[in-house]
Amino acid sequence: MIKIGILTCSDKGSKGERIDTSGDAIKEIVKEIGGEVIKYEIVPDERNIISEKLINWSDKLKLDLIFTTGGTGLAPRDVTPEATEEVIDRYVPGFSEIMRLTSFKDAKHSILSRGISGLRKKTLIINLPGAEKAVRENLKIILPSIPHAIEIIHGKTEHK
Repeated sequence: MIKIGILTCSDKGSKGERIDTSGDAIKEIVKEIGGEVIKYEIVPDERNIISEKLINWSDKLKLDLIFTTGGTGLAPRDVTPEATEEVIDRYVPGFSEIMRLTSFKDAKHSILSRGISGLRKKTLIINLPGAEKAVRENLKIILPSIPHAIEIIHGKTEHK
């Protein structure tokens, strides 16, 4: 079982003005890799709130994987990558790079996504876009690599 947290970063979502279909999509899709959602929250686009959640979920709850959704664009309130960068120990750029590259074939605006991926201790943190369609497309791309990444993070480094 992979212990997962989903953090939706959205001013409107946190006020109940928008339904979080992206978070719901993540909950559904992670079942394919044996993922169990341990924590799910919607927070406003506030850098310190996002960072605090990532730290708490990594350090105290010891989640294996945290997906953020939303706040990765160019708008002034889009601060999820900065909040993530503030708390990670190491970058894991391949996830974000392949999502942008593959998505670009069908969605030319995907190059505007600033999402990052990285490790905080033994927790993998991946920023996903906020749109449900983009979340579904991006998870389809990266999901097969996640179980192996989690194994490596937890010290299972022998080759199969």
